[in-house]
Amino acid sequence: MKKKLILLAAALPVLIFSQNSNPYGSGSTETKKFDNESRLFKDWAISVGGGGAFMQAADLTSFYDGKINWGWNAYVSIDKQITHTFGLSLNYSKGETNQKIMARPEWGVAVGHTKYDQIAVLGDVNLSNLMRRVDNKSEFKWALHAYGGVGIEGFTSTMRDEGMYKKYPFYIKQSLDQASVFWTTGLGLKYNLSRLIDLELRAMYVFSGDDAFDGSGTQGGRAYDENFDPATYMQIHPGRSDNAFTVNLGLSFKLGKSNRTHLAWFDPLQDIYAKTSNLENRIKDFVVCENGDKDNDGVCDDWDRQLDTPAGARVDGAGVALDIDLDGVIDLYDKCVTEPGPIENNGCPIVAQTSMSDNLVEEINKSLQGIDFELNKAVIRKSSYGILDNAADVLKGAQGQQFFVIGATDARGSVPLNLKLSKGRAEAVVAYLINKGVPASMLQAEGRGKSDLKYPECDPASNCPEWKNEANRRVYFIAK
Repeated sequence: MKKKLILLAAALPVLIFSQNSNPYGSGSTETKKFDNESRLFKDWAISVGGGGAFMQAADLTSFYDGKINWGWNAYVSIDKQITHTFGLSLNYSKGETNQKIMARPEWGVAVGHTKYDQIAVLGDVNLSNLMRRVDNKSEFKWALHAYGGVGIEGFTSTMRDEGMYKKYPFYIKQSLDQASVFWTTGLGLKYNLSRLIDLELRAMYVFSGDDAFDGSGTQGGRAYDENFDPATYMQIHPGRSDNAFTVNLGLSFKLGKSNRTHLAWFDPLQDIYAKTSNLENRIKDFVVCENGDKDNDGVCDDWDRQLDTPAGARVDGAGVALDIDLDGVIDLYDKCVTEPGPIENNGCPIVAQTSMSDNLVEEINKSLQGIDFELNKAVIRKSSYGILDNAADVLKGAQGQQFFVIGATDARGSVPLNLKLSKGRAEAVVAYLINKGVPASMLQAEGRGKSDLKYPECDPASNCPEWKNEANRRVYFIAK
């Protein structure tokens, strides 16, 4: 059992890989390896951009006293378009936010600054391509994109107020590593300037995951000693993540051959419509059976594989006359439609003629089965007379035929004795049949002893059961 399992495990990989002879497709004969030569579209780009950065959901924010404290943001990314609706980007961002808050009047206005570096992997869903209406045949120039991703960030933040941090600003530094993971999501509106360049307005929201991102202090810490009001800077905003957003204007430089369209700007539906329209314009009036049906078999000559089908012949879908038995004679002329036969016999099989004597011998031998003789004698038992009477009736109806009447014994006894006994029994059968009216000229007795055993394996007789030995003791006919 273990050996069978080992053989099965060894053969399984061969069986699996033998099922698919095509390494690039799922069975289509039109497939080929996908490489740079077979690409139809650009799918790589480098994007750069910049704009404003703003601290929003934090203890210190960029929106204070009805004014906006502007920060800045810049980014560069390598973009890979996977399909016409989805892509991936490796994005690096660098920027600075400026934020303010007043926790208590006596502390004055606290001013914070955050300088950050961020690396993220972004998923890019092309919403316009995904949800473009099938009946929208306008030029595809504008596209709305949805972004989402995760990354790591590093930042330094400072905060100064008119109280304790007037002379010694609060300072926090977070290294750019896995200790500070952030999430980001956003939207972008792209315009296809040319085959080489896209223009984009992009807004991104950043979930920093860090309560110290705005410069208000370390997670869970206090900005003042216990003599001060516990409502410290870190407790102004209830969340434990300082969040920001950026608004950027950028350019995407589409890499690849200049005559190719970028995959993000390819609309498969419009391509299908264009090709369908070309077909419609090319084939103005489709005429069925433009070349007619000259042989009147019901199959147009445009796709008729047998243009001279005989009149009246049934045909298949290709206009070929039917030949059900596949003998080369069409059914119209085949006299034996379901039986194959040669053309010279009108499609009917040639039946081998069996001579009358062969059939007669078979019939007589069947009727002679079961003849009994006295033990070691050539005397027919009375119980066998009826069998011989039937044989006589058959022979009298076959005038002009001649037969050998063969006697045989089993393997017991000597050869001379068996020859004598077998011939005597054959002569006894011949004498009985002549007595019943069979012409003597039709029959000739012959004894073969044990040289013609019906069951040759019964020599010696002890090798076989008695019924086989009895079957070897027989009389039978053969034609002369």
